[in-house]
Amino acid sequence: MAKKTTYRKTYSRKPAGSSFLGRIFRTLSLLFFTALFIGVIYHYRHGLAYYLGFKSEKVIGEDEVEKHLSDVRNIRVLENHKGKVIGIDVSEFQGKVDWEEIEILEDKYPVQFVFIRATAGNDRVDRQFKKNWTGAKENKIMRGAYHYYRPNENSIEQADLFIKTVKLEKGDLPPVLDIEKLPKNQSLDSLKKGLKRWLLKVEKHYQVRPIIYSGERYYSDFLKEEFGDYLFWIANYNFYREKIEDDWLFWQFTEKASLPGIKHRVDVNIYNGDIEQLQFITVE
Repeated sequence: MAKKTTYRKTYSRKPAGSSFLGRIFRTLSLLFFTALFIGVIYHYRHGLAYYLGFKSEKVIGEDEVEKHLSDVRNIRVLENHKGKVIGIDVSEFQGKVDWEEIEILEDKYPVQFVFIRATAGNDRVDRQFKKNWTGAKENKIMRGAYHYYRPNENSIEQADLFIKTVKLEKGDLPPVLDIEKLPKNQSLDSLKKGLKRWLLKVEKHYQVRPIIYSGERYYSDFLKEEFGDYLFWIANYNFYREKIEDDWLFWQFTEKASLPGIKHRVDVNIYNGDIEQLQFITVE
């Protein structure tokens, strides 16, 4: 009969010091994230109090969480720019605007200017442009018009359409060229030549230098160096950004604001100066 062999189980034990260090690491990580969370809450305390306190009765749709976050940041940004001028920009995407209702943003900040989309490409006039253009004027809101530039269409034809559509008057803001897309069928050099042709023709017609609108990344990568003689209106909605840069004339800091008189969300902008400085750059 064969002799039964007995096997003894062996267990590997972690050094006591390793387990202790692991507990310390987990504890420190928990403390760090707790402190970070508290810091964020404290940083946005005014906005949170504003929206979770006396404005908590507002009816909010399915995107409740996202809207609360946007609203909190919007309040923070507006608080950081007291003394600056607040405005909006609109197009047909906002639907029919009740201009008599466009007065105060967040019950506190007067809306003092508006940029209105006039044209897009070489053949598209915004369906609400005439109504918006007239409505802003009748309700004494400083107005400006912008053109959405299509890189793959003729720049002179685009300039001609804008000039034909927009009749600037004394007190209006300079015309704006909105460039956001990269070309599909041409080089960047060709794109820049087209932009310059549009800018020069529009400036010659209105006798005022246009403003260029673009996203911050597009501005930094493609426009800042070669178009440095122009004033810029920059879009940046990042949650971490709370102050306007010194070299931005306007900052579009959100596309998700709510405003009486407009059914859909609307863009909000900050002018980098006071009302007298804004009036200084208007058409004479």
